[in-house]
Amino acid sequence: RREGPRGLARRIARLGDVRLGAASLDFPLLSQDIADSQNGPLPKADRRRRIGEQLTVGWLCTPPQLGSGGHTTMFRIVQGLEAAGHPCVILLYDRHSGDLAQQTATIRRGWPSITADVVRVGSDFRGLDAVFATGWQTAHVLAVRSATPETAVHRLYFAQDFEPFFYPRGADYALAEDSYRLGLRIVALGHMVQDVIHDEVGVASDFAPFGCDTEVYSLDNRGPRNGVVMYTKPGVPRRGYLLGKLALEEFHRRHPEQELHVYGEPVRDWRVPVTHHERLSPPELNALYNRTVAGLALSFTNISLVAEEMLAAGTIPIVNDSGYSRADLSSDHVVFAQPTPRGLAEALCAT
Repeated sequence: RREGPRGLARRIARLGDVRLGAASLDFPLLSQDIADSQNGPLPKADRRRRIGEQLTVGWLCTPPQLGSGGHTTMFRIVQGLEAAGHPCVILLYDRHSGDLAQQTATIRRGWPSITADVVRVGSDFRGLDAVFATGWQTAHVLAVRSATPETAVHRLYFAQDFEPFFYPRGADYALAEDSYRLGLRIVALGHMVQDVIHDEVGVASDFAPFGCDTEVYSLDNRGPRNGVVMYTKPGVPRRGYLLGKLALEEFHRRHPEQELHVYGEPVRDWRVPVTHHERLSPPELNALYNRTVAGLALSFTNISLVAEEMLAAGTIPIVNDSGYSRADLSSDHVVFAQPTPRGLAEALCAT
């Protein structure tokens, strides 16, 4: 009676989820693709490459959704490698065996500059000179499927976050943590990732600095602006959606003349007017950032690319204050705020 039909439907869906064990579908690996660092070192690839030699590089990843920041960074590197004369292949790992044609179409739509072939990952990596894993799941897959001398390949691991932090302490946390011990050469995006992998797991890594695509994100509007903006990803706790929602509702009470813009995954149950843009292409995002005064760029692990993209377009990013977020974001124009509804709302008001 109090929550209405929608509330009843949610409760039924939650009960069905528990009874049917649907949560197990979220686990991203097939059991045979779980590696174990205690099994000993992986065999090395049979030959070294000469400096300047053309390489064919595989990028092992899960199927992307439009707007995925992690995939965007990966595809920028793919584009750079191909421009330097090194062909790349996108190797999709999907434990649920989704439609490869649809997944490829998503890549072509979301990242039209990518010309690399897109294939389903096989049982080995023949024909490739090196393979990058791009997340803890694919690090396990790469280790398992190159575990014999016949299937050995040069193995690398592009780590964009300390992914155990995505989970409560438990099995998923432990398996994500073990991905750094599997013997892959780790390339860490930013100081936060490099330092935490070393401090938490005791493993060294190579450093890759953050970047921003300033051919897409640029300051085009030096005139009047209105409104604030936030990227919404309710199902990903580290993106702080609930805090951002409460902060924007409080900000609206203080400044109802400022339009609230959100983009990303669908949202509902807001108590204030909000303009929802769903998923935007990078040029569309740049146009939005050139309209707004400030934006929430929340991330509770590694810093989000959103903050630098906002900066490039003249929107002031409001970032949850922590040692992790400060490790790779240094600008006098960033506002670091206490991650509470009032702390974030007051930071927005101050801009």
